[in-house]
Amino acid sequence: MRHIPLLLLCLLLQACTATQKGVGETVKRAFTGLDDVTVPQERIQSIPYASMYLRIDDGQRIFVVLGYDEDGQLKWVTQDQAMLVTRNGRIVRTLSLYDNLVNVNNQQQDPLGKGLTLTDGDSWTRTMIWTENQQLRSGTAVSRFVREPDQVLELAGKRVACRVFREDVTIDALGKSWENWFWLDATTGQVRQTQQMVGADTLSVETTILKPAKS
Repeated sequence: MRHIPLLLLCLLLQACTATQKGVGETVKRAFTGLDDVTVPQERIQSIPYASMYLRIDDGQRIFVVLGYDEDGQLKWVTQDQAMLVTRNGRIVRTLSLYDNLVNVNNQQQDPLGKGLTLTDGDSWTRTMIWTENQQLRSGTAVSRFVREPDQVLELAGKRVACRVFREDVTIDALGKSWENWFWLDATTGQVRQTQQMVGADTLSVETTILKPAKS
């Protein structure tokens, strides 16, 4: 397990902007009119930890530093101690948001773990547990991946060629369907940008990895 001392983490986050709000507050208070946080490339590279931009439900974009790396799960901690847990770029758990993703099973079979061998038509089935308006929900989600045209992203001052995949997700028992999007680095296979739903078509999350975690 690798982790950042809590005091250092807080100092890093506070240094980004004096007006930055945590994700939990962003969701609960539905901030409007705040400028997105932009961190200079030099500062991103000088911080010795992975980092990303994070946006919840079209709120303010904030800057988040990796807090923990535990057995392939990356735990991103915000200034007010909300947490997003990702595995191969996918959000698999959240804490202290207005609504949260409680659990995702069968994570080892997630096609995102295949990196550059992910192909059009790959599929995945898992059980999800989440809250919706703070009420517990669950369902069996079935995904199918669709290859979209490649794109080049500008990430921390660098141009990164990416393979783009759309993930079509359905929970038939609930009559729910939605799309997730993933941008994979065409050289390393790492997920560098995403648009995801925390639950069944509820609470959208955008992530942009500025400095990837070391393998």
